[in-house]
Amino acid sequence: MTAAAHPVVSPVTTGERPGVRLARSRRNAELSLLVLAMVLVAAYGAIVEANLLDTVTRDFWMPAAALGLVFFGMHLVIRWLAPFADPALLPAVALLNGIGVGFLRRLDLGKAAPADRETLAIFAGTGGRQLAWTLAAVILAAGLLVLMRDHRAVSRYAYTLGLAGIVLVMIPAVLPGRFSEINGAKLWIRVGGFSIQPGEFAKLALLVFFAYYLVRKREVLSLASRRILGIDFPRGRDLGPVLGVWMISLLVLVFEKDLGTSLLYFGMFVVTLYIATERVSWLLIGLVLFFGGAYLAYVLGGTVGGPFANFYTRAEIWLDPFAEPYDRGYQLVQGLLGLGSGGLFGSGPGAGEPLEIPEVQNDFIFAGIGEEIGLFGLTALLVVYLLIVERGLRAGLAVRDSFGKLVAGGLAFTLGLQVFVIVGGISKLIPLTGQTTPFLSAGGSSLMANWLLIAVLLRISDAARRPVTQGGGPAGRPGGGPPEQLHGAPTEVIRP
Repeated sequence: MTAAAHPVVSPVTTGERPGVRLARSRRNAELSLLVLAMVLVAAYGAIVEANLLDTVTRDFWMPAAALGLVFFGMHLVIRWLAPFADPALLPAVALLNGIGVGFLRRLDLGKAAPADRETLAIFAGTGGRQLAWTLAAVILAAGLLVLMRDHRAVSRYAYTLGLAGIVLVMIPAVLPGRFSEINGAKLWIRVGGFSIQPGEFAKLALLVFFAYYLVRKREVLSLASRRILGIDFPRGRDLGPVLGVWMISLLVLVFEKDLGTSLLYFGMFVVTLYIATERVSWLLIGLVLFFGGAYLAYVLGGTVGGPFANFYTRAEIWLDPFAEPYDRGYQLVQGLLGLGSGGLFGSGPGAGEPLEIPEVQNDFIFAGIGEEIGLFGLTALLVVYLLIVERGLRAGLAVRDSFGKLVAGGLAFTLGLQVFVIVGGISKLIPLTGQTTPFLSAGGSSLMANWLLIAVLLRISDAARRPVTQGGGPAGRPGGGPPEQLHGAPTEVIRP
């Protein structure tokens, strides 16, 4: 056959680059998944009422409908401002948020007298407040999408955000216990009936600073001084940043009396450092530093006491919660019994006894839900979390600039680490922490901070999935050229 029979179409003629497939927006797929998520939330509410009330009221669908309207509004914002964002992120988060609201309403029904349960208002109690917090969190996330049209613009404020993050972390530590301490952990700012957990917002600010810093310094941090057992270790002079963050994490551990927050901040930095340099040695150094510091705090707590005493007590409860099952170990024992009694399939939504678990609406919500949906149900929830983390990592791999890669990868890992910390605590894998379960636990601080996290991932995934023009850049950006350099950092452009 001659070449004339099959003419070659020039990529300039079609406006596409060879080997590049233009992405579809997939917003209709997002809407379909969102509807499915709300159907599951409504079904959960109906089963709860059937078990608790022996009937299903005509208003069982109202919480799911209210949530559906809120999430549909977010869907419209994404369709307008981030049309190429990952279509699985919003439905997955909406499902978790909806199950959380449904379980909190289940707790409200369980606390009410049997005669008053059918007349309990849909928007009353903890479940009603969580609905209001969800509306505020989604509005905040939508506002971030409006303000942040390009994720790289945030790097201009990296040092300001870093300072703000450190201040937010340290405020609860320096406040008197009556203003900051709940259940032994100093993580809050409490004024009157209002409370906020500033560390939830600090993790976002600190991650932006970490990403900016590592983009600027990754070449230096990638240098190796010696090779041991096939692993390249960094030069001693480059350990300064890691040691600095390690010291801050130990201060959090000692003065805020919380292992989970300390692990979250240090792990976030070390993994972001690993993503930037691709050196396993940083992970090994991080693990040695953190577990060495935790063990040192435990030993000092048993001998010196003082600010180390709280961590020592938590470690002792973790080692043997049944030593004092009706005193110090009561919460962990009840959580373990709840998980154990749930078995594989659970007692059914609304048919368990989650109110026997202290703080079941906050720290131990995963144990309370697990008693009623069983191991299979909890596994399904963990798979949804895993899906969110995977989608965040995928956005980080696909986005073209180094800053976006580090931010997306760090945020995805931070969410996964937070779930590990809280689930590990209630299952006795690690000592108990004061962390909340993202999107499930009651409270506004965690919900708003994690919705902001999702908004950033949506923005980065939109940049990563946006079609490529013939000039090599995302469609819709003036000039169609490669992404701008990040304050002198080398630009990365994906080639076919």
